[in-house]
Amino acid sequence: MSTEPTPLILALAVGSVIVGGISIATQAPINATLNRTLADPLLAATISFFVGFVILLGCWFISLAVRGQGFVIPDLSPLPWWAWIGGALGTTYVLAALWSVPKIGVVTVVAAVVFGQLIASMVIDTFGLFGIEPQDISLTRVLAAAMVMGGMLLSKL
Repeated sequence: MSTEPTPLILALAVGSVIVGGISIATQAPINATLNRTLADPLLAATISFFVGFVILLGCWFISLAVRGQGFVIPDLSPLPWWAWIGGALGTTYVLAALWSVPKIGVVTVVAAVVFGQLIASMVIDTFGLFGIEPQDISLTRVLAAAMVMGGMLLSKL
């Protein structure tokens, strides 16, 4: 059995990530507006995460109903310690973006985010961190990251 995605699944996966990228770029100035209006970055981030929490909770309840499952919380004890820090990492991004957007603009913030993601991704791939199968880092991947860095620098010239 092939593990390669079908063309439809591939298109849906790429499309969903593009929508996610659009969401990140749009989220940054919206959260910056929250910060500017409230004059409190922690409150702005809290509101942003609270709205997301409510939406996710609603989606979870709907998914349980669609699957015909009752409200059951699975056993969380097998999770490794680092599985709990995803929300904290998201908080780091939201706070950094809402503070940075008014100072350097959305294009530079998003370019810096993508550059940071590429660097972290190469480290994760190289060492096989977080349960990921290790992958070699090629010259083309390094050049891709360098080009994003160049774009980030050019965005502020």
